[in-house]
Amino acid sequence: MARLNLLEETRFEKLPVNVFDNEAEACKTVARKISNLIIAKSEKMEKTILGLATGATPIGVYAELIRMHKEEGLSFKNVVTFNLDEYYPMKPNAEQSYVRFMKENLFDHIDINFDNVHVPDGTLKLEEVQQFCINYEKKITAYGGLDLQLLGIGRTGHIGFNEPGSAPNSGTRLVTLDDLTKKDAAKDFGAKSNVPLKAVTMGVGTIFKAKEIILMAWGSKKASIIKKAVEEDISSEVPATFLQLSDHVEFVLDKEAASLLTRFDTPWLAKDCIWSDEMIKKAIIWLASTLKKPILKLTDEDYNNHGMSQLATEKGPVYHLNIHIFNLLQHTITGWPGGKPNADDSQRPERAKPAIKKSLIFSPHPDDDVISMGGTFIRLIDQGHDVHVAYQTTGNNAVWDDDAIRYLEFALGLSNALSDEHQKLLGIYEDLKTFINNKTPNQADPEELRQIKGLIRKGEARAGARYCGLNDDHIHFMEMPFYEKRKSSRRNEISEDDVKVTMALLQKIKPHQIFAAGDFADPHGTHKICFEAVKRALETLRKTEKWAQECWVWLYRGAWHEWETHEIEMAVPLSPQELERKKNAIFKHQSQKDRPVFPGDDAREFWVRSEERNKDTAKQYDELGLADYEAMEAFVKWKFN
Repeated sequence: MARLNLLEETRFEKLPVNVFDNEAEACKTVARKISNLIIAKSEKMEKTILGLATGATPIGVYAELIRMHKEEGLSFKNVVTFNLDEYYPMKPNAEQSYVRFMKENLFDHIDINFDNVHVPDGTLKLEEVQQFCINYEKKITAYGGLDLQLLGIGRTGHIGFNEPGSAPNSGTRLVTLDDLTKKDAAKDFGAKSNVPLKAVTMGVGTIFKAKEIILMAWGSKKASIIKKAVEEDISSEVPATFLQLSDHVEFVLDKEAASLLTRFDTPWLAKDCIWSDEMIKKAIIWLASTLKKPILKLTDEDYNNHGMSQLATEKGPVYHLNIHIFNLLQHTITGWPGGKPNADDSQRPERAKPAIKKSLIFSPHPDDDVISMGGTFIRLIDQGHDVHVAYQTTGNNAVWDDDAIRYLEFALGLSNALSDEHQKLLGIYEDLKTFINNKTPNQADPEELRQIKGLIRKGEARAGARYCGLNDDHIHFMEMPFYEKRKSSRRNEISEDDVKVTMALLQKIKPHQIFAAGDFADPHGTHKICFEAVKRALETLRKTEKWAQECWVWLYRGAWHEWETHEIEMAVPLSPQELERKKNAIFKHQSQKDRPVFPGDDAREFWVRSEERNKDTAKQYDELGLADYEAMEAFVKWKFN
């Protein structure tokens, strides 16, 4: 029977949840728990039996365990490990192999006896898999069961590779991967088509036998599935909900992963609240959206029947609250994203002065600028601002191999007609064709191929920016080092060089306003790293430079998801003609049209996503009782600490 939580604010949660400010803090806590377990059992001359997970989620825990081993003398000689799963088929030395993952991220850096390491075998013949799974279960049982099992969670709700439909008593077995799981794994394999169809995984029943289970999740991408796993009824459609039946489970989350839990998302439904302006705005917009009523038509009864009687009592009367929030929303709407000259700006999102601003648009990939804020980009130029755009990475990872060959064949034809470099180029062409024909999933491209793909995307970015009205000397290609040095591993890392490159551009332009990507749902992590570089650079510059202290930062979204209505601080309406101009700018990115290399779990083309999200934002404003626009681009102002 699921554990009942008696605390009022967590009464919707059906199992224990521990929320940390950030991933790093959470990982250190989990690693310390593992360390204490190993030490306690070693003092009793007993082995510690750990169930381990792979993927991006546990990397921080493993890094902290490595640090403890090197700096605190934590020994793993008496530790036995069993990994949750492995792709099938999969060679242990393949880049995507979980054997290789565990070696690179933990085993090669500690003193564990490799005879005590167990990972499902992805090289077996199909007829051998069943007996292997039986033996895997027997080995775990022979050691007395797992002392602690680490888990991540997939967006299907899978634990291990127990996909929707898995039984609660299932054992180690061969399974077929869900389509969404394959989409999420596409980055590691170079394309979804390269992801194996199957995997060997511990079963839900196997996991349940562990004496302690810790499920970890980080980031907003996991928030939706975490809410289902924690608050919704047990269902085989979300295998993680089976953990509600365990008395020995704990969910360890960062704030972003926990953000959709009732106590954080709609806390007025769980407890009495301290009603800040932000929470009042969110609650009233939520109420209007839930009831499908304009804000100005909400009544006392609506408040009382939907958990908001405290707000009505403390901050009412209700009609005054409605008018206040309506006016706040009204003041977010502006056709002047650079500020309206010679106008009262006290109720406008942007400052009126200076009338002509230096505006710098940071675009993580070469198309994020036009996809996410193409209408605002065009309007800033049309209104006479000094606009610059900076493409932070080459985006060469997202170009199809055959597109690169097609462009190279064009260059070959041109060189044959115009230059003496034909033979040299022909040699490169033949080498790259051979490489592509023999390329393994997610194999790193050679330098020449990366350069060709980068040139394709640079050319498209120039075409898009020029279409928006920008001169070439205002187009900047940063080629941030983290992207060019990236590995095929599960996470990218920012470096000081990335910050320095960003700082140099900022000092050159000295913008009054910056537009940067705040769309951290980007499945590659590129957006988050690019914004971190901008943030760090500005934080440093603000210590000494006045222009940086006065510079405003607006965050856009749109490529992967959009801002919630209550979050929006600037909404730029687009007419049907302006929306069409924006689409034409997106169309300049031909390599991303029809079928991009990494589409995520949204099957729509980027221009379709952008158009429909912009229209949906306008629709939400309309349904709340405001003006009915064709489309809207939305922004949130970044607040410096």
